[in-house]
Amino acid sequence: MEKKYIKKALMIVFLATLTTSCDKKLEFEPRQNIDATTALESSSDIRSAVIGAYSIMGGGALYGTNLNILPELLGSDNYVRWAGTFQSYRQVANRAMLPNNADITRTWIQAYAAINNVNNVLENLDKVTDVAEKSTYEGESLWVRGIMHFELVRLYALPYDSATPGANTQLGIPISVTAVKAEETAAVKGKRNTVEEVYNQVLADLTAAISKLPEDNGARADIYTALAFRSRVYLAMGRYADALADANTIIDNPRFRLSATLESVFSNKRTSEALFEIEQNDQNNAGTSNDGLTTFYASLVGIGRADLRVNAAFQALYPANDARGKDLIYTGVGARPGNLYTGKWKTFGQNIPVIRLAEMYLTRAECNFRLGSSVGNTPLADVNVIRTRSGAAPLLAVTLNNILLERELELAFEGSRIHDLRRTKRSTGAFAYNSPELVFPIPEREIRANTELVQNPGYL
Repeated sequence: MEKKYIKKALMIVFLATLTTSCDKKLEFEPRQNIDATTALESSSDIRSAVIGAYSIMGGGALYGTNLNILPELLGSDNYVRWAGTFQSYRQVANRAMLPNNADITRTWIQAYAAINNVNNVLENLDKVTDVAEKSTYEGESLWVRGIMHFELVRLYALPYDSATPGANTQLGIPISVTAVKAEETAAVKGKRNTVEEVYNQVLADLTAAISKLPEDNGARADIYTALAFRSRVYLAMGRYADALADANTIIDNPRFRLSATLESVFSNKRTSEALFEIEQNDQNNAGTSNDGLTTFYASLVGIGRADLRVNAAFQALYPANDARGKDLIYTGVGARPGNLYTGKWKTFGQNIPVIRLAEMYLTRAECNFRLGSSVGNTPLADVNVIRTRSGAAPLLAVTLNNILLERELELAFEGSRIHDLRRTKRSTGAFAYNSPELVFPIPEREIRANTELVQNPGYL
C-alpha cells in the first residue's frame, strides 16, 4: 500500500471517527458533523476511502477489540470473567448495560461510520475508469456494508429465529444504504428495520459482493472472504444447506488449508487458514494504554492488563493432551498473575483473524449433521480434523452436542460465544437465549437525536 494512500486513509478515519480507547477519554463525533469521505473526486480518492473503511473496522470499537470482547462477555458464564476497571465492559459481563455505555455507543457509531464510508464509495464509482478496480472497490464496499449491518443486528436486536413464524418482524437496526453527504441528509430520522429486513439486506450485499470481488485480493477481502461471511450469516438464519454450500466451496479450494497448529494461526500473519484478518503492527496497538485484544486478554511480563480471565471450568472442557486447553490457556505471569488467560492474544502487533478455515469445517459438520448429509465429508471426519490438529483424541461417533462443543473449544476468545449460544437457543447462566438482558440498548445519544428510534425493552 503506497504511503500516500495510507496517509489519506488515516486522515479520512481521523476526521470521520474522533474516538479514543478508554471510557473516560471517549469523545463522540457530533451527529451534525459530515463525514470527510464525501470528497471523492478521483480513483485515488475512492481507493483511500475503501482503505479507510478497513481502518475503521480495525479500530477498537469494531474488530480491533469490541466485536471480539463484547460477545465473549455477554456469554461469560463458566467461561470468562471480567477483572478490569472499565465499567462499560463490566456492565456487559454483568448483563446490566446502560444506554449510555461508552463501548456499546462507540461500536454503534463506528459501524455506521464504516457503512457511510462505503456508501460514499458506491455512489462515486463513476470516478473509477479501470473496470477491474471498479469491480473490486464495489465488491469490497458491499462486503463491508453487509458485515457491519450483520454485526450490529446480532448485538442490538433479538436473534434471527427461523423456527417461529413471524418472529423476525421484531425490531432490528436502521438499514443505511445512502451516504451522508450534507447536513440535511444527516438530519433524516431513520427508523429501525425489522430483523428480517436487515438480514435480507445483508445477504443481498454479500451475494452482490461475491459477484464483484476478485479471487485473491491480498490482505483485503476477496470472493472467499465474502463466501465465508455469507456462510456465517446463513448459519445464523438456520439456512443450513446454504451455509453448507458456501463452507464446502471454501474448504475445497486448495489455496486454503489448516495451519499445523492452532497457535501458529495467531502467532503468524496471513496464514493459509485465514479467510480474513485485521492487519496490525506495533503502531496500531502500541501498549497497554491502547485498545487491543492483547491489551485486555494477556498477562505476560510487560504485556497486557489481564482484564479477561479464563474460568478453570472452561479449561477443564478440553480433552487430555489438547493443546488448545493445555498450551493456549496459561497461568498469567504479568498483571494479575496466577489466573488463567488465553494464549491466542499475546503480542501487541499481531494480526487479528476474524474468520478462518477451521470455522468452515465446523459449519460444514454441523450443517451436514442437521441435514443428514455428507457433502464434502462426514460430520465425524470434519470434527476430527479439528480435534486431531490440536492433539485431542478423535471421536468414534459424533452428536450435535459434540459439534457445538467443538465450536466452543476451537473458536473460544474469538468473538463467537454469545452468537452461537443465541442461534442454538441455549442459555448462559440464568439468561435465556432471547432474554432482553442479552440485547444491547440503542445508544442514548441516538435515541435523543432521533425520535423515530425505538429503544429495546428493559432500557429507559
